Amino acid sequence: MIPPLLDDTVERVVVEDGCRIAIRTLRTGSAPIPVLFVHALAMNGEMWRRVAQKLNVDAPLYAIDCRGHGESDRAAGPYTTERFAKDISDVLDHLNTRQVHLVGCSMGGTVALAFAGRYTERVASMTIIDSTACYGEDAHISWDERALRPRQEGFQAMVPFQVSRWFSPEFAEQEPALVQEAVKVFLANEADAYAATCRMLGCADERHRLSRYTGPVSVVVGEEDYATPVAMARELVSLLAQAKLTILPKRRHYTPIECPGEVAVAIDATILRG
Repeated sequence: MIPPLLDDTVERVVVEDGCRIAIRTLRTGSAPIPVLFVHALAMNGEMWRRVAQKLNVDAPLYAIDCRGHGESDRAAGPYTTERFAKDISDVLDHLNTRQVHLVGCSMGGTVALAFAGRYTERVASMTIIDSTACYGEDAHISWDERALRPRQEGFQAMVPFQVSRWFSPEFAEQEPALVQEAVKVFLANEADAYAATCRMLGCADERHRLSRYTGPVSVVVGEEDYATPVAMARELVSLLAQAKLTILPKRRHYTPIECPGEVAVAIDATILRG
């Protein structure tokens, strides 16, 4: 029998450089290898709760709040994917677990890929959702522009554009409460931490390390994801030895929120392969 989800249970772990990283325990479980979820830019670990409800694996489920996000410290930048990967390693040490089933969406997927390329032996399986290993050779330019927007315009002014990228129009119309939950989290961000994270993503390129990881991978992407489109997902599949691709029709960038059941099916299948 799969145990129920827990209410919001958060503890903070002090990692190597003194930053406090929040870990949300979503569920306990009897399997020896836990699942660790890594959230998207400007979100937090709560974005995984609906996916966690639908998982069939009897494993402990944890969701990290990356530095600069949620209930973790808003540590000063600059940020790097290497630093975020080390944060995950320190969190796993705190949890006293050698391996993990790693799940990441958008920024969280890029961080998961960074972790898998550096701590290969600690990854039992990996599910990468609506993400990429590299946004492109000139991505730092557009990400630098994006980093400045909260100071120039304010987070509130960015909301219509963000919602149109995150969710299909049908979902936004049918599930306004879920959309507003995501917007509330987005508006709680701090401009400096957001900017540091944007610049990190603009410089990220994990492609050259991906051949080091040869375990099971699912790459999941919304068919209408304009932030990390299907072409980026196909590139990931070409770089990962055991990757399988799932394209979710008519979905956009935040598929864990928009279609948690379909995402959970992909995660369950990947864990079974591990």
